[in-house]
Amino acid sequence: MANKRLFSSAKSRTPRADAINEAGGLAYQLPPKHALAQLAATGCLSNVYYTNAEIQLDVLQQLADKVDDEYLAKLAVYARQKAYMKDMPVALLVILSKRNSELFHKVFDQVVDNGRMLRNLVQMIRSGRFGRKSLSYSLQRAVQRWLNTAPVEALLAGSIGHNPSLRDVLRLARPTPPDNARRAMFGWLAESPVRKWAPATEADLPEPIRLLQAYRKAEDEATQAQLVEKLSVRWDLLAGSAKGPLVWRAIAKKMRPQALRMNLNTLVRHGVIGPNGDPELNHSIASRLADRKQIKRSRQFPYQYFAAYLYASDEVPQKIKTALCQAAEIACGNIPKLPGPVVIGLDVSGSMSSMVTGCRGPGASSKMRCVDMAALFAVALLRRNPDSIIIPFDTKAYQVKVDPDDSILSLAERLAQYGGGGTNCSLPLLVANTHYQNRRLVGCILVSDTESWVGVGREDSPAVMTEWENFRKIQRAHGIQNPKLICINLQPYTTTQASDRTDILNIAGFSDAVFEVVSAFLADDQARFVREVEAIDLDRPLQLPEEEVLA
Repeated sequence: MANKRLFSSAKSRTPRADAINEAGGLAYQLPPKHALAQLAATGCLSNVYYTNAEIQLDVLQQLADKVDDEYLAKLAVYARQKAYMKDMPVALLVILSKRNSELFHKVFDQVVDNGRMLRNLVQMIRSGRFGRKSLSYSLQRAVQRWLNTAPVEALLAGSIGHNPSLRDVLRLARPTPPDNARRAMFGWLAESPVRKWAPATEADLPEPIRLLQAYRKAEDEATQAQLVEKLSVRWDLLAGSAKGPLVWRAIAKKMRPQALRMNLNTLVRHGVIGPNGDPELNHSIASRLADRKQIKRSRQFPYQYFAAYLYASDEVPQKIKTALCQAAEIACGNIPKLPGPVVIGLDVSGSMSSMVTGCRGPGASSKMRCVDMAALFAVALLRRNPDSIIIPFDTKAYQVKVDPDDSILSLAERLAQYGGGGTNCSLPLLVANTHYQNRRLVGCILVSDTESWVGVGREDSPAVMTEWENFRKIQRAHGIQNPKLICINLQPYTTTQASDRTDILNIAGFSDAVFEVVSAFLADDQARFVREVEAIDLDRPLQLPEEEVLA
């Protein structure tokens, strides 16, 4: 009799694996457009568990050669304005600058939306990694345009940081200022009397810079505190010259919610909050952190509050920690409801202990691990869809009891403590097929780095595909005609455990944009991750919130 495994019917056959993933397991290779989008939405060009920055950059350049210029331009915009990435959008923009000057200028301002992104651009070019070490004429024009049109506040915010500094960028681009105010500002920022900026005087400086100069020269706390009230610049520009707690309290009152959230421990060190802090200011900061309108307007995602909650020192007042929990709950309100309950597979394996933005060395890496992010994803989905089931897994599945009264942050912290072993991404589906076969479930969402290496399915396919076919049969028997599998990948790897088709979606990233794609796919909208990128309209630029632009 013929070999049934080799000659199985096309209808029952699962596609054979065509790749080996970084962990050594069977996998499917993503198509070039999807693989590039995967890198753009998750890659931070730093070292992660199974790969490093050098390999990521090489793969990025190889994949970019396989896509058209318009897709490259749209992906750069998507990576910045929907995935909220910082390095990948600029890398894509630099590649585009060598291929299509017209598209490069069209999307430049949508990708380079603040001074930090501008400095990233110059740093990447000067590195020589993209075939040039200096600004071409086209690049120079784009940088000059940004410098000549950016608001004063954006230029001041961009002056924070070095290697390169904004002074380096000015000296490299040498823009011709349109008026004396900008001429004087360039001279002040560059700390050099460049000939084309020489006619300007200090009196021509914009008021924010004159006030900042006066603040830095002030000799007592009271004068500085009064000037802080008049200034409208980033707090970082004031911190280095602050003369005491009175000034720091004035700075804290002017901080925006995002800056407050990210610098709670700094405020503790300077006596603004904590045991010796001002109770009234503690209350004010807590109120601003949990301001519902501000959270909705700035499109904050729960993980940002989770990071602040995890790493707030013991001296941060409980009132403020409670406000972070409340803010995370409010941010969950931006997550759409799904069309029905789902299985949520939460990867808690050892590789998920890697930092979600990679490792760049002491002080340069995020403290948020992939497992922290995955746990928060799972809990946020559960909060909006309470009939769903969370199954943490590594090489075994863990049973978890969810208290509906538990806060999203404390629940995510508890879930992230499971596991630490190998990876078998098929386990959530296996558990659903054996223990929840009587439940009606519209699909399964796997939140993972997809580096599964334990288990092999039928016909040399990953085990995920075998269990997914079983899941579909069970749910169709319950009347769910089109169950869906969604694999959310948090890391910059270009393979997957389940290849794209009408019932399977692979998506990358850790921004709130992911939830919109997930909801649309489960609701039978056949738009895919790649189509989400292709839907970017280059003639109708998106706008980041003001807080994000100046950050």
